[in-house]
Order: sequence, then C-alpha cells, then structure tokens
Amino acid sequence: MEKTVLNNNLTCPLIGIGTFMLSPQDAENSVREALKMGYRLIDTANAYVNERAVGRGMKASGVDRSEIFLSTKLWPSEYENENAVNETLERLGTDYIDLLYIHQPAGNWLAGYSQLEKAYKEGKAKAIGISNFEGKYISELEKQWEIVPQFIQVEAHPYFAQDELRVTLDKYGIKLMSWYPLGHGDKSLINEPVFKKLAEKYGKSSAQIILRWHTQMGFVVIPGSKNVDHIRDNLNILDFTLTDEEMAEIAKLNKGIRYYHRTDSQLDGFANWRPEFEKE
Repeated sequence: MEKTVLNNNLTCPLIGIGTFMLSPQDAENSVREALKMGYRLIDTANAYVNERAVGRGMKASGVDRSEIFLSTKLWPSEYENENAVNETLERLGTDYIDLLYIHQPAGNWLAGYSQLEKAYKEGKAKAIGISNFEGKYISELEKQWEIVPQFIQVEAHPYFAQDELRVTLDKYGIKLMSWYPLGHGDKSLINEPVFKKLAEKYGKSSAQIILRWHTQMGFVVIPGSKNVDHIRDNLNILDFTLTDEEMAEIAKLNKGIRYYHRTDSQLDGFANWRPEFEKE
C-alpha cells in the first residue's frame, strides 16, 4: 500500500474507503470487506450516523486496530460539546482516532478546532484536520491555530484540482483528501476521451485511471461503495503509474469548476442540525 507522510511524520495510506451516505448495515459490511481486501484507511463522520457500524466492521474484519488509519469528523453542533471527542470514540469502539476533523466552517468552529487541538495533545487524535475550509475560512483559521492541521478534506477531481488552495497547503505540508473524486455521478468526467484512451492502454477502467491521478497528485482518495466488486476495483490502482506526459494531458481538463456550491444559509443549517446517532 502506498502511503503519504504527514507534516507530523505520521503516514497515511493514499487510498481508503469512504462511508458517506452508507446505511449502518452497508457501512459495516463495506468496512469489513474492504479491510479484508487490504484497505487500511477508513473515513466516516458524526454526520454519517454510521460510526458504530464502522467500529463493528473494523472488529469483524480481524485486522488489528494498530494497522488501521481511522478518520472521522466532528459535526458543527458538537463543537461546543465538551464530551464530543469521547462520545465519538465510544461510538467507534476505539480509544484513539488516527485523524479527527472538524466537518464544516459553521457554528463556533474555533471551539471545534480547539477540541481537535486538545484531543491531539491528549493522544486521542494522532492527526487533526479541517473539512470544507477553503478561501476565507482557511485564511482565518491560519491566524488562529496553535497546531497546524495535517489534512484538509475538500472536493477535488480533474475538473477542479484545487490550485488556489494548494498554495496554502504546500506552505504548511497539509495533505488533501478528495471527496467527489469521480465527479459525483456526472458521467462527463469519467467519459472524457483521455481516460478512455488511458484505460485501454493500462487495462483499467476510466474510474481507476482517475483514482490513480488523485494518488499521483499526492491526494488521498476515499471512494465509497457498498458494492464489493467496486470496492475491490477501487483498490486495484497501484500496479501502474501514469507518465508525466499523461498527467500533463489530464491537467488540461482542469476547469476550476466544482460540483458542490455551499451557501451561507446552508452553513447556518449545519450549525443547527443535530445527528440522530445510531443506537447500540
């Protein structure tokens, strides 16, 4: 498994499985099977309401906890909850999280980031991160943080390679974890002729070519699926390398256009929404 080195010298696998929009049952099954296949990075969140299921899947896989890089996120309504980190640990059935994010720049997000820093100092989080902090939000946080984050999780794909954000990330050695890595169901990205051409050359699918692009960009990628065959295919991208010329050809697709456009009213809604956490 290829890994990236974080700015605190920890390492993280370049490809993992995401659990966004997976039901608890599907999340448990996907995590269990992914770990059995060789995945070692799992991503979830308070807001996905499947953390308990992820914990069950980890245990059922038979893979030792020390071999798994577990990522989760505090939701804005939890930022001022002093027990949020401990409650998250309890749901996941673990005594530490490898990577703990704040999920959105909503509500009292500075309090949320302080929770991350406290968890990091106490060893409850081995690395910390920010999710969806771009533009003015990362600029403001940059003036406030005591501990530089190790990760940011944002939308990224060949149509939107996060050029502006990466200037700040490179300055601090912050790694990027991609969501919507394949275009969020938009077939125009996956059907680009360059990916079809490269898929034929390497004996892969267009999706596998795009995922490999992510890893060669230095991005960590976490495609989610409840389909075991898709989960297996998503991992099968490390046996070939795109050339510099091919990476340059893909770079021409970068339009600076994202799929998801968040509004201020949505941020207000995020701050006021509370997840109904999965029961035992």
